Amino acid sequence: MNALPFLLLSVIAASCLVSAASSLPALKAERWVNSAPLTAETLQGKVVLIDFWEYTCVNWIRTAPYVKAWNRDYGPLGLIVVGVHAPEFDFGRRPENIDRGIRDHGLTYPIALDNDFAIWRALGNDAWPAKYLFDSRGRLVRRWVGEGSYDEIEREIRRLLVAAQPGIHLPAVSEEASTFAKAGQPSYIGITNETYIGAERREPGAVTLKGDWHTNRQYVELKKGSGQIVLPFTGGEVNLVMEPGSSGNAAVTVLVDGKPVGDARGRDVGTDAVARFDRSGMVRLVAGAPRRQHVLTLSSSDTGLRAYVFTFGP
Repeated sequence: MNALPFLLLSVIAASCLVSAASSLPALKAERWVNSAPLTAETLQGKVVLIDFWEYTCVNWIRTAPYVKAWNRDYGPLGLIVVGVHAPEFDFGRRPENIDRGIRDHGLTYPIALDNDFAIWRALGNDAWPAKYLFDSRGRLVRRWVGEGSYDEIEREIRRLLVAAQPGIHLPAVSEEASTFAKAGQPSYIGITNETYIGAERREPGAVTLKGDWHTNRQYVELKKGSGQIVLPFTGGEVNLVMEPGSSGNAAVTVLVDGKPVGDARGRDVGTDAVARFDRSGMVRLVAGAPRRQHVLTLSSSDTGLRAYVFTFGP
């Protein structure tokens, strides 16, 4: 996977067909969820939106409400949304993890598990999230990479549905896309970039580890005793992809600027400033902190705890 030019930063979506296949490819998935296997042939006559996603990727998580809204509003009218899950980390290949991720995110449309990146390669994809929109003849019309452009994507979906079924009655533009069109894309200028902790992609000096940590290609793992991860950052939101140890449960204390996180705690942190989790996935640590420079300190004594990558927001 490290040979692929992954694009994981939060970027404003761009329309682009570079390196993409011109028609809907064979959808050779390891397994399908929420659907029998779909093929290019069975999807003829349908407008198809392929959404490459990864259940721990914050950039995709921010796009998910829009994808679900399009499935909700336009699925009955001929749109087929296909979520193609390609795992970034090894734990994302395990059926129990991805199945829970699908449930946790409330995904009801067809999901293709692309553990071998077959569909990814067939489309020349290079990013999470990425959306490919095909017309009713299976021809690729547009590609969008990253976050944003939701109003534009919905306009294209509506245009292709009308082209496929002249005279069709469409509902009003979704509330989600309308709200985005009014508010626009948040600015990430000056916000700390994604910060990987494993040996393969960690930048020197990005984090400080205190305690007995083992560094793996993808993650750091607490071997025994108490450990800390200290990270300077700029922004108001912090998330961390983590995996509990062999007990299946983990607890991580969250300090910002040396104090319990308090009212700026993320959704996965309790009022006691402790994040408790029993899954491999993204843990929301900080939300709504003042948008400026801070120091994050994470503490835990859970043997086997693994930490993979930090992501940030305004």
